[in-house]
Amino acid sequence: MEPVSVVPCLDMKEGRVVKGIHFVDLVDAADPVEAAKAYSEGGADELAFLDITATVEKRRTMFDVLEKVASFIDIPLTVGGGIQSIEDIETALASGASCVSISSAAYRDPKLVGDAVQRFGGSTVIVAIDADANEECPSNREVYIDGGRTSTGKDAVEFAKEMTNLGVGRLLPTSKATDGTKDGYDIELTRRIADETGLPVVASGGAGKLEHFKEAVLDGHAQAVLAASVFHFGLISIREVKECLRDAGIPVNL
Repeated sequence: MEPVSVVPCLDMKEGRVVKGIHFVDLVDAADPVEAAKAYSEGGADELAFLDITATVEKRRTMFDVLEKVASFIDIPLTVGGGIQSIEDIETALASGASCVSISSAAYRDPKLVGDAVQRFGGSTVIVAIDADANEECPSNREVYIDGGRTSTGKDAVEFAKEMTNLGVGRLLPTSKATDGTKDGYDIELTRRIADETGLPVVASGGAGKLEHFKEAVLDGHAQAVLAASVFHFGLISIREVKECLRDAGIPVNL
């Protein structure tokens, strides 16, 4: 097993790091550059920079802020939110991103995902899948787009398989129901996507205590664990997460 990555997430709005619950009720959390530096120095394996309102506001990602953040860190950086074209991906990579996360555009224009994989390589492309409970879907999870605002009727696991067939390198499912709650990840969603696609999966949405990170890997079969609130507000440190995983026999880079 490859070492599990611990990934702090910078949810961005109006140039600041914010955090909410169930994708809403956003509160200010930090300056992005200061947070990125602290996480890089604190042992983060990589960093996620997600412009969470770019798509619904019909604008491009904050590439100027991304470039500032990238200039202060020396770990891989994933950017998402508002990535809707090959040009956006080129700009993101030129601004210092290591890879891009495509979400709403992946649902609306799967060809973009295939073109991106062909041009930049699968390891550069992550598809983020926001999902919520829907008993009418085979997996009981439905894809949501536009920052969790718009239901699609599409089964989340089936969508994950379709993206896998296009050659993406990783998948990042986030449960709308657990996001920001600190009650734990959606283990069922994480595990089903990991098991049925065979791709590395980033667990996201709901981490509140050390046990949750361990569960994401051992029960959810995640290859990376992403969190925001617990890191932003100093509830748990990156090192504590890594030590917890190590003590459970999970390989990490300490």
